[in-house]
Amino acid sequence: MKGFQRDNPYFSLCGLNCKLCPMNLSGHCGGCGFGNQSCAIARCSLAHGGVEYCCDCPEYPCARYDHIDEYDSFITHRHQKTDMAKMRQIGEAAYNAEQREKMAFLDKLLSKYNDGRKKTLYCTAVNLMELEDLRRIIEQIDGKTPGEIADALREQAGDLRLRRKA
Repeated sequence: MKGFQRDNPYFSLCGLNCKLCPMNLSGHCGGCGFGNQSCAIARCSLAHGGVEYCCDCPEYPCARYDHIDEYDSFITHRHQKTDMAKMRQIGEAAYNAEQREKMAFLDKLLSKYNDGRKKTLYCTAVNLMELEDLRRIIEQIDGKTPGEIADALREQAGDLRLRRKA
């Protein structure tokens, strides 16, 4: 879309963690303002003065976010509102630093423990899990097979979902 640009390649306008997405890793999406410019939310940003993040808009949270956390896809939408709140709380620089650390974990998982079928699982797990949980898992995985690691991540992710629902 003509005229739409962003400065942050890690965190999208709508609250997705772009660099942790399997579409971004595969080169199919550069993120809003970096390649995927047909996004309706990008058009909305331009209509609202070019806000960098939806949470900076005076109308946020608007109707676009009413049910966003009820659904999910290969690009995780589950934490968009939570991640925007966290980014606002700790600041963009600190949030990006966390994303870079998560990217390092993801790179390690993909380079050392991917059997060719785990990219989406690893991207989703790294995106949804807190850094302290990821640090603990990374310490525990040395010498394990990709299947054992995937099982551990699924178990951790399941435990986290149950805790958040409670």
